[in-house]
Amino acid sequence: MRVLFGMILGAALTVGGAYLYDSSHAMEAANAPAAVQRPMVNWDIVNTNWQHLTEKAKVEWNRLTG
Repeated sequence: MRVLFGMILGAALTVGGAYLYDSSHAMEAANAPAAVQRPMVNWDIVNTNWQHLTEKAKVEWNRLTG
């Protein structure tokens, strides 16, 4: 149980750290040249994938329970 909790906590801290890094450096990147403006993570793609994942989970849950 501790291992599972540790893995979930580690993943959450990694994603949270990347998000904080990208948000804190967004203002610096606005003044930088175009080659330097790339964030660490493409959050638009992450959001799209998350939406697909949650939609699939809802469909499967409804299929299993209904």
